[in-house]
Amino acid sequence: MRFSVFTASTPDWSPAEAAAQLAAQGWDGIEWRITDQADAAEPGFWAGNRATWSMTGLEDALPEIARVTAEAGLEYSGLGGYARCDNHDDVERMLAATAALGARQVRVNVLPLGNATMGGQEASGRPYPELFADTREHYEWVVSRAAHHGVKALVELHHGTVTASASSARRLLDGLDPQHVGVIHDLGNLLIEGWESPLPALQLLGPYLAHVHVKNARWVRGSERDEAGGAVWQNEWAPLAEGQGSVLGYFRALAEAGYDGWVTVEDFSTEVPLAERTAGNLQYLRRTAELAGIPVGTGAAAR
Repeated sequence: MRFSVFTASTPDWSPAEAAAQLAAQGWDGIEWRITDQADAAEPGFWAGNRATWSMTGLEDALPEIARVTAEAGLEYSGLGGYARCDNHDDVERMLAATAALGARQVRVNVLPLGNATMGGQEASGRPYPELFADTREHYEWVVSRAAHHGVKALVELHHGTVTASASSARRLLDGLDPQHVGVIHDLGNLLIEGWESPLPALQLLGPYLAHVHVKNARWVRGSERDEAGGAVWQNEWAPLAEGQGSVLGYFRALAEAGYDGWVTVEDFSTEVPLAERTAGNLQYLRRTAELAGIPVGTGAAAR
């Protein structure tokens, strides 16, 4: 098992700073965030993130992405793309960039639920069966293009989308070539929506289990009540060792399922300063993997 960081969670650092810091801490790899984003007065996870490469002009930036990554001695765990499966032009560009960089795999977003307001967009109101069928049709095209480029497209288990659970993702991809399409299993997202017991969920994905994201979350009860007088609960991100998900239990499930690939951290908690947070996360993950009986990589600092 090897560990990397998704740079959505390192907004204070420039790409060069992120690569240098993570390499010095001993991480094995990096997963670059690639998207056009809004400006912000202060760096944030989703706007003004300094460790993000722009989708605009991506092709011209590829040599610099390659240089920054290679000079730090890091590998790519994949690319953190935001192109949606129905935007064929941007998907094609992301697949081509993944091949050019030798990054092997890239996230391609599925369609959001009809009642979801992801990315600040208005809810479409479309029924789930229609959205699911459209996503399947688009993903058949995505997989054909991934095969053309010799890379793998990744479906993330994510709340607010047609693939919030392992079961829905397996149904979406069933029959498609697992050499060129797979699933990102994500502990933190599943705590918000789509939770299934990890081991059977991982076993269900079978050959489609391609990548793992680790973050943690918790539900907190607010002070207000709804119109019927019921308690109102809200989810928030939590440090890896403090959320509701057992990372140790998760790693034991990964071990039993035979997963030995990348684990990418995207810690969106803010209780601890960034450099301390990323360094502490790596120590925690290595200790947890050892307790789960999982061999781990040596990290860039040791290479």
